[in-house]
Amino acid sequence: MNTFRVLTLNNISVRGLERLPRERYEVASEFTNPDAIIVRSADMHRMELPGSLKAVGRAGAGTNNIPVGALSKRGIPVFNAPGANANAVKELVIAGLFLAARNICQAWEYVRGLSLSDKQLDEAVEAGKKKFVGYELPGRTLGVVGLGAIGVEVANAAHALGMRVLGFDPQITVQRAWQLSSGVEQALSLDDLFSRADMVTVHVPLLEDTRNLINAARLRLFKKDGVILNFSRSGIVDEAAVLDALNAGALRAYICDFPSARSKDHPKVVALPHLGASTGEAEENCAIIVADTLRDFLENGNVRHSVNFPEAVMPRASGGSRLAIANENVPNMVGQISTALATANLNIADLLNKFRGELAYTLIDVDGGIPDSVIGALQGIEGVLTIRTLQGTTAGRIRGPDTGRVRTMTRDMMMRNSA
Repeated sequence: MNTFRVLTLNNISVRGLERLPRERYEVASEFTNPDAIIVRSADMHRMELPGSLKAVGRAGAGTNNIPVGALSKRGIPVFNAPGANANAVKELVIAGLFLAARNICQAWEYVRGLSLSDKQLDEAVEAGKKKFVGYELPGRTLGVVGLGAIGVEVANAAHALGMRVLGFDPQITVQRAWQLSSGVEQALSLDDLFSRADMVTVHVPLLEDTRNLINAARLRLFKKDGVILNFSRSGIVDEAAVLDALNAGALRAYICDFPSARSKDHPKVVALPHLGASTGEAEENCAIIVADTLRDFLENGNVRHSVNFPEAVMPRASGGSRLAIANENVPNMVGQISTALATANLNIADLLNKFRGELAYTLIDVDGGIPDSVIGALQGIEGVLTIRTLQGTTAGRIRGPDTGRVRTMTRDMMMRNSA
């Protein structure tokens, strides 16, 4: 039985690592040839990626610290833990609504700055509280941009507090739509949402299409005395535009999880030190999800919660062997693979082919074992990136031409071996 080596780049919750059985997994913070990497916040962009690497798991949602593009070109999936920290972030967003509506941080700072006797303090508090008059949330309109795991929870919680909630997400999934409260209204566009909301919270990934999604043009559509909340990624908000609006009195507050030198001391900004997922429960949930996901991929080839590979889950056929093939999304790939198997008189018991953008992924269960000659034929197909065989309950068994060591072969490795 093969043993998988898992490299951890950060402290990962023990409850998550316990999901990787010791008899099959070696887990350590130092490995030269890991099969998989589990990471939280460590920056992998300058890291030399080992040739043995089969998968990367992010114990969280965002993957900005991972070179997803480079890994995709090598046919390596990147997994995350969507929804694992949803409740933690939701609670902080709801807290942010109250911080803004009731001027809580400013009022607290005011009291902390009073060095007076109790009698003088009472008088100063009564005189000063007028500066911090706020408003109640019921009846106010919250715009939620992005209705994924976190956005849905925020929308439902705000609706339960008596707020009117507008949601906008042109790519909402059926699963999330079912989870959304029927009381949440659909905004027709981002401009429609900004023009009707009193407060706006964003819950989208940082992509080129979402960078500076909240900008000067959209802020001009916003109601005066509005509130922006950003517990997603700093680049989604054009900070300079927000500060200009705050200084002009067009915005009431900016509540975010991403301090900067120019915003952190602004009297209308509450900037927290990236606390969104900073709970023990969230860290455990993220670690558990990513460990389970990596294990299913390494042992069965199944792909769930990947940010670059298509979702591909197929029950294992009894006996026989499984092929897991990642390749460029080009025509006739499945036909060429099937031909190679038919030429070797291998019967296909089950097959699943999925694609996502420029990548495709195929799972094939065949009767019996898979000869090295078939692996060689598959490696010769233009566009194939990685091939793994999983025989029975043992994963990753591809023997190199001059060694009996178990490994995953890539097209680049094949070319080096034949040079």
